[in-house]
Amino acid sequence: DLRFPVWSRNNDEYDLLIYVANWPKKRSGHWKTLLQARAIENQAYVAGVNRIGTDGNNFEYSGDSAIYGPDGEKKTKTKAYENSVETISISKELIENTRKTLPFLKDRDGFKIF
Repeated sequence: DLRFPVWSRNNDEYDLLIYVANWPKKRSGHWKTLLQARAIENQAYVAGVNRIGTDGNNFEYSGDSAIYGPDGEKKTKTKAYENSVETISISKELIENTRKTLPFLKDRDGFKIF
C-alpha cells in the first residue's frame, strides 16, 4: 500500500516499484507526493498507474499516472484526466549514481515483514 512505506521497503530487491491504484481526485495531491516519496526513500523508479473517470459511487478519478526516478524527479509527461500511453527509458546508471552519491540505503535496519 502506497501509504505505508514499510510494505515498499527496498532491501536491494528491486529497481522499479509499480503501484496500480484507484486514488480519487480529492487525494490526487497525496497520490503524487507519496509516489515521489517512495522513489526517493527506496532510490528506485516508481510507476504509479491510476484510473480516470467516475465510478458507480460518483467518486471522480483524475488519473495522474506517472513514473518518478530514484532522484525523485517525475520522468513522464502524463496529464490528469487524459488516457495516454507514454514510453520512457529507465536508466540503471541513474539508479547506481543516486545510490552511490547518497548511500543512505546502507543505513537501513534489518527490519523485515514476514
